[in-house]
Amino acid sequence: MPVESIFPRLEPLLPRVQKPIQYVGGELNSQVQDWDEAEVRWALMYPDAYEVGLPNQGVQILYEILNEREGVLAERTYSVWPDLEAIMREHGIPQFTVDAHRPVGAFDVLGVSFSTELGYTNLLTALDLAGIPLEAADRGEDHPIVLAGGHAAFNPEPVADFLDAAVLGDGEEIALAITEVIREWKAEGRPGGRDELLMRLARSGGVYVPRFFDVTYLPDGRIQRVAPNRPGVPWRVEKHTVMDLDQWPYPKKPLVPLAETVHERFSVEIFRGCTRGCRFCQAGMITRPVRERSITTIGDMVDTGLKESGFQEVGLLSLSSADHSEIGEVAKGLADRYEGTNTSLSLPSTRVDAFNITLANEFSRGGRRSGLTFAPEGGSERMRKVINKMVTEDDLIRTVTTAYENGWRQVKLYFMCGLPTEEDEDVLAIADMAKRVIKAGRDATGRRDVRCTVSIGGFVPKPHTPFQWAAQCDHETVDRRLRALKDALRGDKEYGRAIGLRYHDGQPSIIEGLLSRGDRRVGRVIRAVWEDGGRFDGWSEHFSYDRWTAGAEKALAGEPVDLDWYTVRERDEVEVLPWDHLDAGLDREWLWQDWQDAVDETEVEDCRWTPCYDCGVCPTMGTEIQIGPTGKKLLPLSVV
Repeated sequence: MPVESIFPRLEPLLPRVQKPIQYVGGELNSQVQDWDEAEVRWALMYPDAYEVGLPNQGVQILYEILNEREGVLAERTYSVWPDLEAIMREHGIPQFTVDAHRPVGAFDVLGVSFSTELGYTNLLTALDLAGIPLEAADRGEDHPIVLAGGHAAFNPEPVADFLDAAVLGDGEEIALAITEVIREWKAEGRPGGRDELLMRLARSGGVYVPRFFDVTYLPDGRIQRVAPNRPGVPWRVEKHTVMDLDQWPYPKKPLVPLAETVHERFSVEIFRGCTRGCRFCQAGMITRPVRERSITTIGDMVDTGLKESGFQEVGLLSLSSADHSEIGEVAKGLADRYEGTNTSLSLPSTRVDAFNITLANEFSRGGRRSGLTFAPEGGSERMRKVINKMVTEDDLIRTVTTAYENGWRQVKLYFMCGLPTEEDEDVLAIADMAKRVIKAGRDATGRRDVRCTVSIGGFVPKPHTPFQWAAQCDHETVDRRLRALKDALRGDKEYGRAIGLRYHDGQPSIIEGLLSRGDRRVGRVIRAVWEDGGRFDGWSEHFSYDRWTAGAEKALAGEPVDLDWYTVRERDEVEVLPWDHLDAGLDREWLWQDWQDAVDETEVEDCRWTPCYDCGVCPTMGTEIQIGPTGKKLLPLSVV
């Protein structure tokens, strides 16, 4: 039976909300397929507002791959703002997709991509609006399989009660594999119901089904063990790694937003993974090994994406884009191709030791010289040794001096506050570094219009990193250090006016810490906060620390654990961590040793250019580092 569009009921109500354009769909390259022709139907959700969710690479890639597969349909849904949520509840309108405005509850799968843990409450809103029971245990055969992916799914335990399944790692291949399991189960007449479908998914070891695992606790609140509760379910669930990115050149037809979004550009992922070994960086740890796209595939993707979208900016994305073994050739080849056109190239935050002026000049050849962004992360030399960010202050000064000499006027520096072993002077060192940057710029140019913006985020220890055992810094200390830094900058008459300071206070970081390292008991906190009105917790104007502390107090009453237990407590080596049964490929003993090396301020090299240091990923996952140079060149585009 066809599923009716809810748009005729929604459209008359849209004049009552802010930014109604984000709910109407019809973007360039969006797809609407025949419902009855499809055998498997996916609703893909990014649990944030349209303006944040639409540019998300993961959702766009899966949207295209699934819609290319015969007999498969994929549509998108995003979180609705509270103004529309209230109207939908008043008029009985369910959570809908933006493509054909079909109710999310009618799909086979609701695939949710979590980039950050602060989107968890938005998932509950979407489930409730869709008429899907919040708890997985309460769902029947007619409800969609609620499936989580993305970086925050590497510890899905805080939302385990709300999920039917989760997948770790790259989504391209596993999304298609899941599709075939569902297609086969439906074709057979849905034998064994929902439980049998989940069992088929779990049996492979590539899909995590929380209900098939029991968690037991020790009297002091720590986990005793996590174990499968039925035969045939593997003890550990492994992440997925796509080994040949050239075989997956997506997105080919990028979605062009109707409303303004956070990124107005076509993005190409030039490689996946990072082995720099920054100890705070979950993305670098969980996406290993490094796998590069070839220079020719990058060129083809840029050419196709620009033709299909009309975008005028291309972002070359990865965790450290300037580390691509052929980044110079990529930059020159693309700059040559698009010189004289309106197309500009951009590189996100660049490592100080990977930056060179030739590269920067290639990227600015076709457009204006915007600011350069560098991420020293730690203010002092000692702090950078702790976090394994092997960049000296002299390296940074040399780099920014070269940039200022070559016409740049603005530099942005990114740091973190609250890192393990951090002292007050480590944070105040940020002020000294920023002043040196301004002085270097003035000396190099003889001008006083050079600027430096210091941007600081609160550090949150993440699963699958060497800092997963670390105590998180309390928000009072973080805020006190940031106030002292602000005073040190503002009080400097010589340099203070040339330095901008942006920072986030410490309270949201504590809640992110609760959600990132929490176990299943934290699900009760999330539900309590959501029931109390928690929405869009990643947005400062919607976030309420008091709501979260009250929710934690209420939901964890009677338990031997509380908010501080999950956040500011250091774990010891033998403690069972909530995600230990989820395998990112990293050897636990290696992570622990790297944590000890951090405390000892010992640095570790990048294994791309040095012998293997046994993190465990390549042998465990059957993978290998893939880097060039390939020796290929990017040829000019032929003139038609």
